[in-house]
Amino acid sequence: MAGELTYSDAYLRGILGRVRRIAMVGASADWKRPSNFAMKYLLEKGYRVVPVNPRAAGREILGVPCVATLADVPGAIDMVDIFRDSAAAGAIVDEAIALREAKGITVIWMQIGVRNDDAAARARAAGLDVVMNRCPKIEYGRLHSELSWGGFNSRIISSRRRKVEIR
Repeated sequence: MAGELTYSDAYLRGILGRVRRIAMVGASADWKRPSNFAMKYLLEKGYRVVPVNPRAAGREILGVPCVATLADVPGAIDMVDIFRDSAAAGAIVDEAIALREAKGITVIWMQIGVRNDDAAARARAAGLDVVMNRCPKIEYGRLHSELSWGGFNSRIISSRRRKVEIR
């Protein structure tokens, strides 16, 4: 793997600001799983999230019908959020690239702990924006200063005075 992954706040804010419909690959119906918590949060923030999980296909997760594959998602997809391991991310990215034009996919987002540099390079070469090893729920909360409610440093708000140059 390459070095540390860094993304500017503007890049992440831009993605989260333009994305409306998310296909969450690896979504779980189990309320204790991080994917369930992230899906619930994103739904509450106004995103339309479609769960993708072949084991739960045909059932509902958080009141939303679950499908087996990205191809089964009805309508457009802005972002594919990958809640699978790094090795599985490659095939998911390849499926997303194949469906890019038909579904309107513009973003591949790999969750915390998920990083596949080869798949990311393929996605970028296909014109997709890529984020790895990050959670859109956490980034949304950080960028909108919600994490500071819990005492976390979001790096957005500071009590320190800015240095002002006097000319």
